[in-house]
Amino acid sequence: MTAASERVLVIIPAWNEAANVAHTVTAVLAADPFYDVVVVDDGSTDDTVAIARDAGALVLPLPFNLGVGGAMRTGFSFALRRGYARAIQVDADGQHNPQDIARVLDGLRDADISIGARFAEVGDYEVRGPRRWAMVFLASVVSRVAKVRLTDVTSGFRAANRAAIAQYVRYYPAEYLGDTLDSLVEAVHSGLRVTQVPVAMRPRQNGTPSQHPIGATIYLFRSIFALGLALLRGALRRRPRA
Repeated sequence: MTAASERVLVIIPAWNEAANVAHTVTAVLAADPFYDVVVVDDGSTDDTVAIARDAGALVLPLPFNLGVGGAMRTGFSFALRRGYARAIQVDADGQHNPQDIARVLDGLRDADISIGARFAEVGDYEVRGPRRWAMVFLASVVSRVAKVRLTDVTSGFRAANRAAIAQYVRYYPAEYLGDTLDSLVEAVHSGLRVTQVPVAMRPRQNGTPSQHPIGATIYLFRSIFALGLALLRGALRRRPRA
């Protein structure tokens, strides 16, 4: 049997994704025999848990809804305890193509965190208006902090090596969208390297997103505030003590 350190843990956070989770799990398992799939059920009230198990995933059910950040921290804690050297988040709704997992993982050859970027001249994913402006601003600021050009810092399609897994277990806040950004800035402040790999996003398989466009826009602007706090924490940590 292959040791966990030689395998890849694919973490799928899921909240009421009964219509999509089976297709996502089976597609990931079919993509590579070295992928292990764990679905972190974030307090679903539908049949997500049973369907994910039937599809072949190990399921970690949370007693109530914690948000993406809480679900991912649970998944990373599992990865750390089981000794995985690499872990990657894949959304349950089918927008992340399992065939791109290997490409995102390849980014870990030169970095601790690899982001599957939606705005890197691949595919036709498009966001307009205030959401786009906010995402561009966030990417520009984090790029300066990370000292590498990043175009999609709110992407949930992210891979982590052993050092990043341990960092995420220590710090991964639960705020939607803000969690992705805040944890990334904190990782950079901790000395981890970040890169991005261009990927094409697919349409959601079934159902509706957890955030409508207006709600997502509000959260993006809230994440700008979260970014300010994260940068302030980093500045205070680097400030010499009297």
